[in-house]
Parts: sequence; C-alpha cells; structure tokens
Amino acid sequence: MSVLEEMRIRSLGVIDDAVVELSPGFTAVTGETGAGKTMVVTSLGLLLGGRADPALVRVGAKAAVVEGRITVSEGDAAALRAEEAGAELDDGALLISRTVSAEGRSRAHLGGRSVPVGVLTELADELVAVHGQTDQQGLLKPARQRGALDRYAGDGVEVPHAKYAAAYRRLRAVATEVEELTTRARERAQEADLLRFGLNEVAAVEPLPGEDVELAAEAERLGHAEALASAASLAHTALAGNPEDPESVDATTVVAAAGQALDGVRAHDPALAALADRVGEISILLADVSGELAGYADQLDADPVRLAVVEERRAALTALTRKYGEDIAAVLAWAQEGAGRLTELEGDDERIGELTAERDALRAELSVLGQALTDARTEAAARFADAVTEELASLAMPHARVSFAVRQTEAADEASGIDIGGRSVLYGPSGADEVELLLAPHPGAQPRPIAKGASGGELSRVMLAVEVVFAGSAPVPTYLFDEVDAGVGGKAAVEVGRRLAKLAKSAQVVVVTHLPQVAAFADRQLLVEKTVDGSVTRSGVTVLEGEDRVRELSRMLAGQEDSETARAHAEELLATARADG
Repeated sequence: MSVLEEMRIRSLGVIDDAVVELSPGFTAVTGETGAGKTMVVTSLGLLLGGRADPALVRVGAKAAVVEGRITVSEGDAAALRAEEAGAELDDGALLISRTVSAEGRSRAHLGGRSVPVGVLTELADELVAVHGQTDQQGLLKPARQRGALDRYAGDGVEVPHAKYAAAYRRLRAVATEVEELTTRARERAQEADLLRFGLNEVAAVEPLPGEDVELAAEAERLGHAEALASAASLAHTALAGNPEDPESVDATTVVAAAGQALDGVRAHDPALAALADRVGEISILLADVSGELAGYADQLDADPVRLAVVEERRAALTALTRKYGEDIAAVLAWAQEGAGRLTELEGDDERIGELTAERDALRAELSVLGQALTDARTEAAARFADAVTEELASLAMPHARVSFAVRQTEAADEASGIDIGGRSVLYGPSGADEVELLLAPHPGAQPRPIAKGASGGELSRVMLAVEVVFAGSAPVPTYLFDEVDAGVGGKAAVEVGRRLAKLAKSAQVVVVTHLPQVAAFADRQLLVEKTVDGSVTRSGVTVLEGEDRVRELSRMLAGQEDSETARAHAEELLATARADG
C-alpha cells in the first residue's frame, strides 16, 4: 500500500521550515487556531497538482517549496504513471516537489525529473483523497454524485456504461454526418451540376492520351511543308548529285573517289586500311541518308485541308486544358476523379437513407443500454444508501437516512430523447440519469438534497460516512480530512474519531482537527506550534507521546494544559480509544 511518509514545507504561509512525519495508520494534526495546521492540507494539495497561489509564499521569501516522500508498490498505477513520466524510484519511494515563486511561477519535479503539473494531478487520483470544505462543496454537485455512485457500483455500472458510451459516440458521429449531408444538399447539387457539365465537355471532345503533343508536331510540319521539301531536295542533290547536270560535284562521288584511291594501297599499311574502312562506312551512310531524303521529299506534301483539321482539333483540346488541366494528361486525370466524386454525390441521397436508418437503430440500442444503466445505478444506489445510513448510525446520527434520487428529464419530443421506462427522456454521454444524494436527518423529515438538508456537522459526517463506504469498494491509499469534524462535538465527535480509526485500518488517514475526541483515536498526533515571532520552524511540528500528548489533549479540552479535570478527561479519551483499537 502507498504511504505518505513525510513532507518538508519551507516558506509557505506561517511555516518557515518544518518537517511533517506521518504514520501508516491514523495521524491527527492539532494546534491552536492560526498555528498553521491548514498549511499541511495546502502543502499536500500543492504536491498533488493544486493551484499555485503566490500569496501563499511567506513574506520576504523568494519561493515556497514543498517536498514529499511517498512509498509506492512496484507495478501499481501510481508507480507506472510516474515511470512513464521519466521518474525514478528512490528505494521504493517516490519523491515529489513543488516550487511556487513569489512572482507566481510554478515548477514540479517527480522522481528527480521536471514534469508538467498535470502529471501530479493524475497521480493524485491514484494516491490521495482530500476532503476539506471546498472538496465537500464539490461533492454536493449532482454530476459529482453520479460519478461517486458509479465508482461505488464498480463493474455493475462500468460494463453497461462502456457499451452505452460506445453506442453514444457512434450515434453522435452518424447524426453529425446526416446533418451535414442534409444541410449541404444545395451545395452538393451545385457541385454535381458543375461536374456533369465538365465531364460532358470532356466526353464530347474524347481526347486521347498524348494527342495534344502529337498534333502539335503535325501542325508544325504541315505549316512548313514547302520549306521542308525544298531543304530536303537541296540536301539530296548535294549528296547524290543532279542527273540533269553531269558536271556537278556531289558528296557521294567525292567520297567514292576517296575510297578508290585508298583501296589501291591499303594492303601496305594496316592504319591506312582502317581509314579506308571508315571512308567506306561514310559512303554507305551517305547513300542511306540520300535515299531517305529523296523519300521524304517525295512523301511530303503541303495539305491545307489536313492542317485546318489539325488546328481545329487542337483548339478543342486547348479549350479543355484551359479549364481542367495544364495538358491532356491532366484533363483525363481530372475527368476520372470528377466521375468518382459525381458518383459519390449522386449516392448521397442513398447514404442519407442508410445513415438515418443507422441513427434510428442506434437510438433504439441506446434506449436498451440506457435502461440497463439506469437499472444498475438504481440497484447500486440502494446498496450505497443503506451502507452510508448504517455508517451514520455509528456517527451519532441513528435516525438519519440517506437515499439516492435517480431520475430523468422529459425530452421535448421523441427525436431529442431515448426511451427509458416508457418515457422519452434527455440523454448524454453518461446516460439519461440525474443522480442526487438525499438526507432525511430524523424520522418524519422529507428527504432533501444534502446541500439543503444537512447542517455543517451533519454534512461532515455524511461525507465521512460516504468515504468509509468507498474504502470498502474503491480504496484510496491515503485520505486527508480537513475540518471533517466541523460543527461536531460530544458523543458525535467520539464516533467521528472511531470511524476515522476504522478507516485507518485499510488506508492511511491524516486529519487536521481541533477536537480532542478525534485526536485521541489517532495512532500518531502531531502538534503544530508557532514560535515567538509568529512562524513555524523545523522544531514547530512535533510528534506527541506520553505526557506531551495528554497535555495537548487537555489544552484542546479545556484550554488549559495543567487542568486536573481536563487531564483526567484526556487520559479517559486515550484509554477509550486504545480499548476500541
């Protein structure tokens, strides 16, 4: 079990420098009013990610520092979360520190590593349950009460809640998509019309891949046909000669003469023979080029009709590339993508029908799951209320009864609700139930919300009873109570001490109290004292034992440490507490 071993507090409020040593069982923190007892609660709150208020920093100090040492079991949730944050355990203990500067800056360290304050907040849920006046106010809210009931119910509520939450998330996603498709119907229709127009334009032209490139080359050739034919003819004459001019000199004749000159002597020198071969290759190449030039010139024909056809086709392709892509390849890609999008848009009506059917089916499923969740909460509420009522009987409230109101709010229409118990009711991510804790403090009293039906002392005892019941179902390693005994005295105070001692058998309990009846049941009692200058120093937080503890209990009883009557009463309280233990 995790245990908060000690805290060191420096420059926080009235505390200059003090160490608070805690025990695994029940620790009571006492002292005169204004001595700084509440700073213990404040310090632990800072260690657990509470709000950093620069007003807490002691006057004249640059920063307030709180350090804590908590033993944790290897493999438990707190240890695993700390390791995820990069923290290291120190001989099985987790070291936590929080620094608050006078300027308001805050830093947190966990296991030797700097961490965001949020990490400490996450650890708080696993390590400590803090109960002070502000925490009680939080538990008075119906939403928190529903969470408390669900936590008590365990798997009985958690299993149907998980199924309900999954169906709820899917319903919200489907409903959002239906709404989006419906509200965007006009936009989708306009988009579909534009796509149809464009696809029809492309289909009317029927472009082929690469057609624009081929037509551009053909247009260039047809546009310069005469110049190309003339150039080919001149080149052919230069290579093969002019049959009508026997005196003309051509390249083929000249190269042939060169070859004949070399052939006569090539046998006498291999180097010359190689050159003769190359001249022969040139002669062959000239003959090939000359023949192709002749064929090109014969086939090339200026065709104005074909040129007009080509240019017309190119104009049609250009009209497409101007709208749908930089070239025909891009136009064809757009057309393919547009056809897919048009199919999607044209299928939206069918999609809306499918989603609407799924939405209706999910709402019907939520009705079944919501009813199961309501039934599970109602059953758990009865058990929880009976257990808390039994605890209240032990806290000097024998005639009080606690109950839970599990109810729902009627929906304005069927479309906005789900069916629970034959009624259309509002629903949310946690179901359709509103949960409120009610208290009837005495027979004949009407159950009322605890915020309205309980006095300060009764409210403190109800909260303690709730926590004792929780300890049996969802225990937290450490409980810290501040002013849980507010408005309580006499026999009721003794019973509060007795129940805190019972809770301490399964968890660590730290209580800041002004009641000797409560402090007497503690396994360890710490006294917070101011020095003459009004501060709490290292020696200002001491563990009381023997005669010192009797003297402090006497002071708490009568305001006088040396009153014989108070001493006798203090010793009687301690004896009663030991006998119960």
